Amino acid sequence: MKEAGGTDLRLVIITGLSGAGKTQALRSLEDLGFFCVDNLPPALLPKFAEMCGKSGENTCRVALVIDVRGGVFFDDLFQSLKILEEEGVIHKILFLEADDETLVRRFKETRRRHPLSRHLGILEGVKAERKKLEEIRGHANVILDTSKTTPQRLKEEIAQRFAEDPGLERFVISLTTFGFKKGLPRDADIVLDVRFLPNPFYVESLRERDGRDAAVEQYVLKWAVTKGFLKRLDGLLRYLLPHYKNEGKNHLAIAIGCTGGRHRSVVVANRLGELLRARKHTVIVEHRDIDEESGN
Repeated sequence: MKEAGGTDLRLVIITGLSGAGKTQALRSLEDLGFFCVDNLPPALLPKFAEMCGKSGENTCRVALVIDVRGGVFFDDLFQSLKILEEEGVIHKILFLEADDETLVRRFKETRRRHPLSRHLGILEGVKAERKKLEEIRGHANVILDTSKTTPQRLKEEIAQRFAEDPGLERFVISLTTFGFKKGLPRDADIVLDVRFLPNPFYVESLRERDGRDAAVEQYVLKWAVTKGFLKRLDGLLRYLLPHYKNEGKNHLAIAIGCTGGRHRSVVVANRLGELLRARKHTVIVEHRDIDEESGN
């Protein structure tokens, strides 16, 4: 939105589960030059956006955290979002989440009370909040699962998606490796199963290493089946990516799994990341289970 003689407003609304990293995300956006406000009552959102639009700056970049700490006021969020849309205010919703086990652990480590737990336990509060946020999650432009994400990694992801760099492609591809033993990543758009590839786990000298090791990488990539798979996968993504972009998607999450998440999936993700970066795509590669106990 730009008021007459006013400001180009760029608005990011941060929401999601308590303990999932909203504060860290807000600080990361502040480091990128955003004006940041924590725990704004949703009913004030349209008026606040109007004030920013009249600020006199050429561009006003604003990030807001709006979540269940607002209590009954949180229910005003959808009405406020509707007003923003009617007034032509361009905004994005960043939704942060994590699995139940991770959130409970974080609350115990910080000894903080979950905002919805009241006289219930932490887990019950987490589940109640997840249910309450189902609808807003469905409206989110970007969903980040921080279960296995370090604060530094989250900062990098925020920078990839929101930094003001005209040379940076806004469409982001994340490649996450995982072990089927540990379950699928929750936010995956595409899941690839590479358990059909020859397995370094059964080579004694490679078993305790992982896919970042040059010998493991060489072993996985030397087979014709691996070469053929990567060639076909590269061709498939060349076809799919423009269509995802045309539909307005700004993030594609690809999960690549093998049995343990330490050998084949890691090699394939790293090589795929190289292929995509060579074509100037913005790529984030994360190995979820690489530090777990060795498994095939």
